Amino acid sequence: MRRSEIREHVFKIIFRSEFHTLDEMSEQISLYLSEYPLIDDKDKDYIRSRALNVISKNEEIDEKINEISVGWPVSRLGKSELSILRLAIYEMLYDDEVPNLVAVNEAIELAKMYGSDSAPSFINGLLAKLLENKED
Repeated sequence: MRRSEIREHVFKIIFRSEFHTLDEMSEQISLYLSEYPLIDDKDKDYIRSRALNVISKNEEIDEKINEISVGWPVSRLGKSELSILRLAIYEMLYDDEVPNLVAVNEAIELAKMYGSDSAPSFINGLLAKLLENKED
């Protein structure tokens, strides 16, 4: 399975986390993955692990979003956009295997598919600002 496909599954699980408690997420992930019997066990394990890792960092990631998004606190963001940002920022701050520009480009692609019309440019702007701050 391609990384972009895996990333899309992780995004969908992160999106689900907005509607469930942390205690419910293991069951929610299992339910989600059961809908995709053709995904092999290795990829399912990776998707599960990645999603739980991102969700476990939501509080820290949300603080970072609030720092870089002037006038758009986490509470005002759409659930899709928030989930995309959480995944991208996790990859940029906590995953050394994903280059920052890949995380940004993949986030923009997810925003084109799942976000509002203005989501790709909004997400691009926020992630560019995060990149600038990282370089300082």
